[in-house]
Amino acid sequence: MPVEAAILRARSLLGVPFRLHGRDRNGIDCVGLAALVADQQDGTPTGYSMRNSLGARWVSELDARGQRRAEGAYSPGDILLMEAGPAQYHLGCWTGEGLIHADARLRRVVELPGQPPWPVLGAWHFS
Repeated sequence: MPVEAAILRARSLLGVPFRLHGRDRNGIDCVGLAALVADQQDGTPTGYSMRNSLGARWVSELDARGQRRAEGAYSPGDILLMEAGPAQYHLGCWTGEGLIHADARLRRVVELPGQPPWPVLGAWHFS
């Protein structure tokens, strides 16, 4: 998928309400956002909580669906896996200028300018 398409998909979700396990424009979480941006909705994981010890599961899911970037590298349109807190993993779309993600605290999808505010554990490109 062209980079522009991924970023346009992510930006089209700005303002969508946050809903844990949400998968559409009525409500979405970070996993749903990543699935829609990557156009990988089939088999999207469910049954997780906000805090979990599933970091390896997320890496495995992303490896099965996309191409992992070299450690520390990410490009516009990539899906980033971040560690937002202890046992709290988070996904978002890197635009090259900021991060689009489903923000549970703000209760909607937002775009943050600048570098991701959390440690980036990996990045994946979806073609």
